[in-house]
Amino acid sequence: MKKQKIGIVGLGLMGGSLALALRESSDAFEFVGLDHNQAHCQEALELGLVDTIASDLEEIKRCDVIFLSIPVDSIIAISQELTGLDPKCTVIDLGSTKAKISESIPADIRPNFVTAHPMTGTEKFGPSAAHADLYRDKVVVLCDLEKSGQHQQELAKSLFTSIGMKLVYMDAKEHDRHAAFISHMPHAVSYSLANAVMRQEARESIVALAGGGFKDMSRIAKSSPNMWEDIFRQNKENLLEAIHSFQSELKKCQKMVENEEWEALNKWMEEANSLHDILD
Repeated sequence: MKKQKIGIVGLGLMGGSLALALRESSDAFEFVGLDHNQAHCQEALELGLVDTIASDLEEIKRCDVIFLSIPVDSIIAISQELTGLDPKCTVIDLGSTKAKISESIPADIRPNFVTAHPMTGTEKFGPSAAHADLYRDKVVVLCDLEKSGQHQQELAKSLFTSIGMKLVYMDAKEHDRHAAFISHMPHAVSYSLANAVMRQEARESIVALAGGGFKDMSRIAKSSPNMWEDIFRQNKENLLEAIHSFQSELKKCQKMVENEEWEALNKWMEEANSLHDILD
C-alpha cells in the first residue's frame, strides 16, 4: 500500500513532535520536512523526525497532508504561495492565533485548510526538543471548520485523534480572545517577571533564592521572542484586554497590602484558589 506523504514545514518542537507522534500511531506515513534553518533540517534527519528534506515548497505542495508548524506571520505568508493544490490535499496550520490566519488564506485554497491550535508546547525549541508525547491528552482547537472541505475536516480530526488529542471546535475570533487570557497574557507576565528580577541591582542574590514557584512562573520566559512577537502582534487587541484585566487584579492586591486589609486579601486569594476546582 502506498504511504501517505506528510509534509512538515517547520522542524522544531511542534513539527518534530508531531512527526514522532504520527510515526508511533501508524507506519502508513512518509515524512518530508522543510525548514529555512539548514542545521535544523540536518538534525531532523539525524533524529529520524523526517525521512527526507524537500528542496523547495513545490515539493511540499505535492504531499497529501501539509502541516505548517512555523511562526504565525510565516503561516500567512506561506499560505499565499500554496497555489495549485490537489483538491484532496489537506493543509493544517498549528498557529497560536487563528482569526488573521483564517481570514488571510486565499479563497481558492480555503477548503484545503484546517486552522488548528494544539494547546501544548514547552519553552524549548529546535528539533532536539521534540518528543512523541507532546500532544497526548492535550486539547486541539479546530477553528472555522465549516470553511474547510469535508475531506479535510475528517482527515484532520482523524490525525489528531490518532495521536491522543481531544477535539474542541470554536470560532477563530472566539479562540483568539480566550487564548489571550490563558496563553498569551501569561507569557507577557512571565517575560515581565523575568525582566523585573533581571533589572534589580542584586539580581544574582535574588536568583540564588529562587524556588519552585519562581521557576514555574518564569519558565515560559525562555520561549522564542521571535515567535511570541508575532503572536502578540496578531492578537494585539485581545492581548491588551487580557493585560488590562490582569493589571486590575494586581492593583487590587497592591491596595489591600498598602492598606493592610488582610482579611480582604485572604478572601481575594481564596477566590483565586477556586480556579483549580475547574482545572483539576
